[in-house]
Amino acid sequence: MGQRPQRGRVYRRCGCKDGSSGKQLGSWCPQLAADVKHGKWTYCVDLAPDEGRRRTRRRGGFASRAEAAREMAAVLDGELRGVYENRRTTVASFLREWLATRQAHLAPNTYAGYRACVERDLIPAFGHRRFLDLRPQHIDGWITAQLDAGRGTVTVYRAASTLRNALNVAVRSWRLHYNPAEHSVPPKPRAAERTCWTPEQAAAFLHHNKEQHADQLTDLFEVMLGTGMRRGEALALHWDDVHLMDRKLFVRWSLAAIDNGQLTLGRPKTPASRAWISLSPRVTAALHHQAALQMAAHPDHRLEGLVFPKPGGAPLRPQWVLDQLRKRTTEVGLPVIGLHDLRHTAASIMIAEGIPLAIVSKTLRHATLATTINLYGHLFKDSADQAVHALAQALDRAHPNPPHLHKDDDGENPIPVAA
Repeated sequence: MGQRPQRGRVYRRCGCKDGSSGKQLGSWCPQLAADVKHGKWTYCVDLAPDEGRRRTRRRGGFASRAEAAREMAAVLDGELRGVYENRRTTVASFLREWLATRQAHLAPNTYAGYRACVERDLIPAFGHRRFLDLRPQHIDGWITAQLDAGRGTVTVYRAASTLRNALNVAVRSWRLHYNPAEHSVPPKPRAAERTCWTPEQAAAFLHHNKEQHADQLTDLFEVMLGTGMRRGEALALHWDDVHLMDRKLFVRWSLAAIDNGQLTLGRPKTPASRAWISLSPRVTAALHHQAALQMAAHPDHRLEGLVFPKPGGAPLRPQWVLDQLRKRTTEVGLPVIGLHDLRHTAASIMIAEGIPLAIVSKTLRHATLATTINLYGHLFKDSADQAVHALAQALDRAHPNPPHLHKDDDGENPIPVAA
């Protein structure tokens, strides 16, 4: 097989101009031959035609012939692989480009989190570097410096993992040969164990709300504790998705607060979250009460829009709902928890009541059973004891006179015998 023919050329040129015409002399400047330091190196290469039109790439400003030749080789290699990365691309420009491509595929609050990591942490740290020159030692050094300065481990982890995610896209599209952040991201910090109420505490909270408030939030907290719905799902619930006769509701929307400011309605967290939920008599009664409150306030209107709106119909602000939850929790003297902890409380009560894990997972609409196990596996210690005891009893029943047991003096209770 013959060698591929040589393509392109590398030469020196300068910006000197002709005295009479004012045009640049370029590669014809006499000083180029007299002074090897005069001018800069440039490459020029013809690329494959695009829709029948000739394409020429010419770039200059390189300090040496070798640097220009390497860049020309990268251009030809990129043409062969179908992608080319300009060596002058900075990390900042790449990250902003990556953000723009991801915006349409991310939930608004997720995108806002990525953007905050990019603009607040990654661009100030690495934005000035050339994209192709980013190395693991740069990332490792930044992570070490951030942790030594007292930055939170969660904040540093999120920023580093965001960088890794962005660079993975570059690797998959052949813009990078490897991901310099692949092995630099610190281990994911373990989430703090959430505080959950006992059934008695949850019941006391709901009873206090009915006795002392009997308002919109009373019904909202009943729905959240009685279904395990996420905060955004409950606040975005529409009457069109509530079927009281069938004791069902459909989770179709989720409310997100971007930077605790702008409220947006979007899709639920995962495809599995968009599903039907069964309603208990308690939750059904709360929704009937909420419907009665709205009909009393607007007798001429039909039930439509949000189930839990502001007086004008706009969504409730999650921060205000959280403040009210904490205020009412303090009134009862219960441990202070967050809105998402109501979901965890619902899950822990179901587990404590012996509901099979698969049913709990479906009720919470987790994407996988593994998600439920990872979140609530620590609550199954008693179930694990029951499982091994049941296994031992089954084996004992299968063997009428197990060799490791003998009867007591009355011949009744098996007693373990040391081996």
